[in-house]
Amino acid sequence: MPGRDLTLLAEAAQEAGEIALRFWRRDPQVWDKGGDHGPVTEADLAVNDMLKMRLLGARPDYGWLSEETPDSTDRLGASRVFILDPIDGTRAFVAGEDNFAVSLAIAEAGRVIAGAVMMPAKNRLYTAETGGPALCNGAEIHAGLRTDLTGSSLLATKANMEPSHWPGGVPDLRRSFRTSLAYRLCLTAEGRYDGMITFRDTWEWDIAAGSLICRCAGAQVTDRTGNDLRFNSPDAKTAGVIATNPALHRAIMARL
Repeated sequence: MPGRDLTLLAEAAQEAGEIALRFWRRDPQVWDKGGDHGPVTEADLAVNDMLKMRLLGARPDYGWLSEETPDSTDRLGASRVFILDPIDGTRAFVAGEDNFAVSLAIAEAGRVIAGAVMMPAKNRLYTAETGGPALCNGAEIHAGLRTDLTGSSLLATKANMEPSHWPGGVPDLRRSFRTSLAYRLCLTAEGRYDGMITFRDTWEWDIAAGSLICRCAGAQVTDRTGNDLRFNSPDAKTAGVIATNPALHRAIMARL
C-alpha cells in the first residue's frame, strides 16, 4: 500500500487533471510572464489554487515551492516541502496538444521521497515513493536496458545536440522531443525511450516528481555533471538533467 504522502499526491494530481481538462482546448486566457519564463494560463492558476488549498490543508507544516506561487525562503527551513508544477508543458496545453502534465512531489532533506505525474489528456498517472516501484496507472514500469549509445532513443531539444556540448563527439542516436520535462522523465521510466537529457539549468518543479519515478524504475538520474540531484535549494534550480539506465549514463558522461 502506498504511504500517506503518496496517496495524497496521487489523489490531488487526479483532481488537478480534472480541473485542467475543463480549460483544455477551450481557449483559456493566456498571459506572458516575461523574460524567459514562458506563458501562464487561467488553468495553471486554477490548478495551483486548488493544490495549495488541498495539499497545505492536509500538511500545514510542509514547505511550498510552486511555479505559480511567489517563492518564500520559509520553505528552506521546512523538514518536508511540496515541489510542484500545476501544468508542466503550458505551451503544449495552449496549443491543444495532449503532452502536458501535473507534476507533484515531496522532498525531505534535499531528496524527493514521493512523486506523482498526471497526464490528464492521456489518462495516465505515474507514481513512486522511496523504496517502492515506479507505477503507471498502478502497473509497475521499468527503464530500458539498452547498453549501446549508438542508435539509442533520447528525448532532448535540438540545442542539446550541438557539438559544443559533446567534446567526445556527438552520439549517433534518434532524438525526439516532448514539451513537458516531467513527461520526458516518465517516458524514460517506462522504457518507451532510452533516456532524456537537458543541459540547461532546470527548475526543480519541472523534474522533482519525474526524477524519483525514473530512479524507482531503475534509471540513473543526475545533473549534467554527473552529480546527484538535490532539491529545495535556494534558487530552486538544478544544473540540467541526465536520466537513463546506468550503462547509457556512463556512455553519455564519457562523451561529455
